[in-house]
Amino acid sequence: MIEGTQIYDSSLKRSKAVEELVEAYRYRHLIFQLIRRDVLTRYKRSVLGVAWTMLNPLGMMLVLTIAFSQLFGGTRAYPAYVLTGLVAWNFFSQTTLASMNQMVWGGSLLSRIYVPRTVFVLSSMGTGLVNLILSMVPLIIVLLITGNPLRITVVFLPIAFLALAAFSLGVGLLISTWAIYYSDIAEMYQIILTAWLYLTPIIYPESIVPQNLRLWLFTLNPMYHIVSLFRAPLYEGVWPDVSQTVAALGIAFLVMAAGWITFTRKSDEFAYRV
Repeated sequence: MIEGTQIYDSSLKRSKAVEELVEAYRYRHLIFQLIRRDVLTRYKRSVLGVAWTMLNPLGMMLVLTIAFSQLFGGTRAYPAYVLTGLVAWNFFSQTTLASMNQMVWGGSLLSRIYVPRTVFVLSSMGTGLVNLILSMVPLIIVLLITGNPLRITVVFLPIAFLALAAFSLGVGLLISTWAIYYSDIAEMYQIILTAWLYLTPIIYPESIVPQNLRLWLFTLNPMYHIVSLFRAPLYEGVWPDVSQTVAALGIAFLVMAAGWITFTRKSDEFAYRV
């Protein structure tokens, strides 16, 4: 061997998933700037500005309360019940849709300059987290007005946020990958989201669902477990069940890993597909 030469060992090459993770960290400042751009652009064009993020879930809560409060009148503090579910659901639906749209409509940049493909999805999650934090303000106000004081259980919220963000990231990566190859995914996913919303006990109490259907509607529904993690410490003022917490976190990180691996394996082809 000639002194000073380097031998390439393919066995030492990192997997695409790990390489993408390293590259995403290297481009963390770009992710921050994309989040900053999305937040500023959204509120700059809005007459109500930041207040819109707070008023949007409140408006939905008001409509749902008027429409369903009599039907589900037995639910304690129904407005608070609905809003705790809506805040979590809105984060999931908005971030996954934004991830897909950014990859489909903003992916043309991939053929012009090099950026880690995951930055678009990660920035969508970051923007969603900003909106989620802002949405907590009207949620806390509604909780207090409806007689649901904040308890020590609110310290569990970071874990609920973690499960929600991890699951949303995984789903966002998966549907973004599929949408690059099949343009119909964008329209189909919105229909799926609507159906998924009504299959999750957000606007209705789970007690109205017959016991024999709960396995299919709730136990096998990832968003049921994640919404329950979010709702329990706020609305119910109790610590979430350990088994449900483990199930929610396990599902969330499993989906995130599956989304990350699937996305990174196909990412080299994205520039030729968008």
